[in-house]
Amino acid sequence: MGRSVCQRLKQADDFNSSLPFDCKLYKQDITGSMAHAAMLGAQGIITPAERDAILAGLEGILADIDAGALAFDDEAEDIHMFVEAELTARIGDVGKKLHTARSRNDQVAVDIRLYLRDEAAEVTGLLKKLLAAILKQAGQNRQTVLPGYTHLQRAQPVTFAHHLLAYGMMFARDMTRLRDAVARMNVCPLGSCALAGTTYPTNRQMVAEELGFDGITLNSIDGVSDRDFCVELLAAFALIMTHLSRFAEEVVLWSSWEFRFVELDDSFTTGSSIMPQKKNPDMAELVRGKTGRVYGDLMALLTVLKGLPLAYNKDMQEDKEAIFDALETVKQCLGVFAPMLESMKTRPDNMRKAAGEGFINATDLADYLVRRGLPFRDAYKTVGQIVAHCLATGKVLETLPLDEYRRFSPLFEDDLHAAISLDACVNKRTSAGGTAPGSLDPQIAYLQSFL
Repeated sequence: MGRSVCQRLKQADDFNSSLPFDCKLYKQDITGSMAHAAMLGAQGIITPAERDAILAGLEGILADIDAGALAFDDEAEDIHMFVEAELTARIGDVGKKLHTARSRNDQVAVDIRLYLRDEAAEVTGLLKKLLAAILKQAGQNRQTVLPGYTHLQRAQPVTFAHHLLAYGMMFARDMTRLRDAVARMNVCPLGSCALAGTTYPTNRQMVAEELGFDGITLNSIDGVSDRDFCVELLAAFALIMTHLSRFAEEVVLWSSWEFRFVELDDSFTTGSSIMPQKKNPDMAELVRGKTGRVYGDLMALLTVLKGLPLAYNKDMQEDKEAIFDALETVKQCLGVFAPMLESMKTRPDNMRKAAGEGFINATDLADYLVRRGLPFRDAYKTVGQIVAHCLATGKVLETLPLDEYRRFSPLFEDDLHAAISLDACVNKRTSAGGTAPGSLDPQIAYLQSFL
């Protein structure tokens, strides 16, 4: 039995409605409308009395929504129509004049820019908290030696501070990416109208200044159809999640029994339902897992935009759910990662033990021979033979007797063991950006400048 016309119409209306998600934009929508009304009054498009009535009505709506005294009307198509209908109900037909010289196309474009500008600032604040946690742990572990890895194989000794600061550099770049994206986003499209501009004598620059924009969009078609700024922010969010995911992966490894480099606070772990000994790094794993979600949001919006002709199309309504989901995911992940890192306990003894078991001072042993005149390739071959000898005899480079070293080369002298100690290996790497404690100071100072 077929559905009634009313049922079909409701289904279509529900499908078309964006209010369930664009209600997030109510503050920005009202703020933009107030700036628009002020401009209409200044330009003589509406009378001062009409302007004042509209502004007072909008202020009342905003206050009531903030206070929870006004609920969103599920029958409204979107946040713009909800606000306009509520305004008209409160102040009469004067409320209908608010929409003069604008369209929902430029209205939503300005709303989303205002919203994302505010939210990008919040994400930057969360990145700063994470960076502060990194700097705190780095400051406490400047002398903590652990293996540095390439190909997940022990490679050379580094300090834990040096390793953490590498992530600090990633998150610092994330901040600059957000800043750059916001700079390009911070132009006002209001006044572009549906796509062609308006015949009214508007002052777009006045509106832009009132809303804190750096200028106006210079092409009205582009003004309503541009969503590059959403894609840019999503790309920046995706990279933030990439960095968080890489960091989370290491936290998972470091907290395992095989590594035991760190211990996470109980607040950021869970137990097993059947294995009482387990302390699972679930928060780090969730961050790692949610990364794919943000990647998906980026790809979703790129796919929405890829075939759209100019100017505005209803497809562009799909921008909000993707960007809102990515934004909330990034904020949640940053919000949990900073305190997880700050409360994390390090186990320097286990790190140092691991550093002493993987021949990670072999490069320094080769450099020792090079400084005594042996060509590097010959030194490389000699050290390879020594490592093979150690493996066969169950010894390590730090404890191999000097007389056994001299079987491979007469260049080894009494200062050998001091030269290849883990601390010496770290402290000698004084090149810019290196792992020596002195080389960490400029890195720390640079990251502190972001705070």
